[in-house]
Amino acid sequence: MKPSDFISKQEEERILTAIREAETTSSGEIRVHLEKHCPDENVLDRAAYVFEKLGMHKTELRNGVLFYLAVEDKKFAILGDAGINAVTPDDFWDRARDRMQDYFTEGRFAEGLEEGIRMAGEALKEYFPYQEDDINELSNEISSGKI
Repeated sequence: MKPSDFISKQEEERILTAIREAETTSSGEIRVHLEKHCPDENVLDRAAYVFEKLGMHKTELRNGVLFYLAVEDKKFAILGDAGINAVTPDDFWDRARDRMQDYFTEGRFAEGLEEGIRMAGEALKEYFPYQEDDINELSNEISSGKI
């Protein structure tokens, strides 16, 4: 599966722009991963597996955020690393998930991802502001397919 199997090139570019904008105001790292099916019963378990395989746990401040979507199963999860989870409110990811779900229910997947990324970016900016010596630790590209 390629991102273009699910979203248009224009939508992909909007999502990548949202990631870049979020990362230019913080030291956080955001990734999006798309799969046709979630091979695990629990979507959070699958997201955790993908998070580890993408090396997202290796950021210096443990402030990576993964948006995982199993497209044909209509499942998704948002997974933050230990650093961001330690400082955000307990219901932060639930609120982001619910907001994204509003868009997804209307078939507006790219907009839902953009909104979730924007929300994550605001939290990252608040708790992990951009530093002059900040480097992009992970690729911004949308990954896809079975890992």
